[in-house]
Amino acid sequence: MKTKINTIIFDLDGTLLNTLSDLADSLNHVMSQHDFPQYSADEVRQMIGNGVPVLIEQAIPGGRSNPLFDACLREFQDYYKKHMQIKTGPFDGIMQLLEALKKQGYRLAVVSNKFDAAVKELCHNYFGDLIQVAIGETAAIARKPAPDTVLEAMRQLHVSPQNCIYVGDSDVDIETARNSGIPCISVTWGFRGEEFLREHGASHIARDAKQLWEFIH
Repeated sequence: MKTKINTIIFDLDGTLLNTLSDLADSLNHVMSQHDFPQYSADEVRQMIGNGVPVLIEQAIPGGRSNPLFDACLREFQDYYKKHMQIKTGPFDGIMQLLEALKKQGYRLAVVSNKFDAAVKELCHNYFGDLIQVAIGETAAIARKPAPDTVLEAMRQLHVSPQNCIYVGDSDVDIETARNSGIPCISVTWGFRGEEFLREHGASHIARDAKQLWEFIH
């Protein structure tokens, strides 16, 4: 008998929320404080997906070996916390999708490589009780593509991998789903394009929220 899918675990940035402009503005604010290079939104898009420490590592000259790395990381987190809802918002059709899924009884979770406090605040402010569990990066749990955050979401929701589908917009998400033993639906409206996703093993690709709904069903 086929196991019932009753849980959808989402990535956040580039999947549910378009956070690119606020991320780029926050990064460039930090860069300007130290006379470091500025980045276009498209350049920032390519650096997102592995958490803020990796973003800062890629952005500042010398990466983690730069003596200002820790200061830049703190400055980014502090600035972003105060400015992360200036231009951010759900992608087209996402609120309707989440509401329809919740109405049909699906359990909904978010796992992200964004720092945990920001993940929880954004999910609360934009999605309210539609998202039951929201988990971000902390020192206590391995970030994606390790399966730890996904498995923790399953634990909190009292579900098994057989009950779950993962939805994300990047190669990190594809690998995360694989490591977690659950199927992945990749979306094209986020930070990576369809060709890139196919090259990195995407097997199910949704081009809009309506198509994502159809894949889930």
